[in-house]
Amino acid sequence: MSRFSGRNFDVSILGEMVHVKSASATISDESAVAMTRGVTDGYTDGAVKCDVEYELDLKEFKKVQGAARKAGSFRGVKPHDAMFYANNGQDEDKIELFGVKLLLADLLSVDPESADKTTRKLKGFVTSPLFVRINDIPYLSEDDTRGLV
Repeated sequence: MSRFSGRNFDVSILGEMVHVKSASATISDESAVAMTRGVTDGYTDGAVKCDVEYELDLKEFKKVQGAARKAGSFRGVKPHDAMFYANNGQDEDKIELFGVKLLLADLLSVDPESADKTTRKLKGFVTSPLFVRINDIPYLSEDDTRGLV
C-alpha cells in the first residue's frame, strides 16, 4: 500500500496552488483536566488556536506577492482559506484551515556557502470560527462555535 509523503500534498494559499518547501499547521488546545481536592474530576474546554507556517522559494513567493500588490501591502492581504490535499489513488488526506491571516516571518536568509534556493517563510494564524477541518470533520464541535457561525 502506498503511503503519503510531503511530495503527495498540494497546497492552496490565497486560492493559488503553491509548491512549498515545507508547511505546517499546529493546533494549540488549552483544554485541561478538572481537579477536585487534588483528584482528577473531568475536564474543561479551553481556548483553541491554529498557527500556520509555510516556506516558499522565491518563484512560489511571487504568488503571495501578487496578492499583496493587489491588496496594496502585505499586511493588507485579507484572511483566506487554505487547503492541504493528498490523493495517491488509494487514499486521500485533506486539511482545511479557515480564515488564515498571513504574516511575513523570515524575509531573508543568505548563505553564500550554500547551493540551496533562497526561500521566504510566512507565518499565519486561523481567524475563522470554522477553524480547521480534517478530512471533512470539524475540529470544533457545534457547541464550541454556537452563536459564531
